[in-house]
Amino acid sequence: MIVLAGCTPTTGSASPAAGTATTATTASTATACAARVETGSLPDWADAGFSGDARVPHVFGAKGDIVAVLFAHPLRQVRKDGSNNKILWVARAATTSPDPTAPATLVITARLDGTDTRVTREVAGGPGPSIIDLPEAGCWRLDLRWSGHTDTMDLVYAP
Repeated sequence: MIVLAGCTPTTGSASPAAGTATTATTASTATACAARVETGSLPDWADAGFSGDARVPHVFGAKGDIVAVLFAHPLRQVRKDGSNNKILWVARAATTSPDPTAPATLVITARLDGTDTRVTREVAGGPGPSIIDLPEAGCWRLDLRWSGHTDTMDLVYAP
C-alpha cells in the first residue's frame, strides 16, 4: 500500500550534526516534491532488528539504495509532545563501495521545495538511527551521500 503523505525521520543513539541554513543558488527542479510514504513490509535487506512482518512507515530513495524508516509519522517542524523526528536510515548492502576512501558519514543536504532554504545534516558513522529536525514545515528534497553512494528522496514536515 502506498500513501502520499508527510513523513518523519527518526533517530536513535546517533545524533545529527547541527545544520545551518544557507541560500541555494540553483532553481528548484520541475518535478513536484512529494514524499511517497509506504506502510507495507520493509524489504528483506532493511528489516534487520525488526520482528514479524515489520510494517512501519518508510520512504525509499529514488534509486532504491536507502530507506528512511519513520518512527515519528508524520514528521513535524515542531514536536510539542516531547517526541523526536526519529528516522532509521538503512542502506542496501553493497559488495563493494564505489569509493572505498569516501567517509561513512551520511550527509543530508535538504532543500525546502519552492524556496532558497537549504540545510545540511550529518549522521555520524553512516546510515543508522538519527533525529532529523528541519527549520520549516513543507516538502524537503534530500540529497543523501554516504560511503561513495548517493540517493535522493522527498520528506514532508508538517507544521
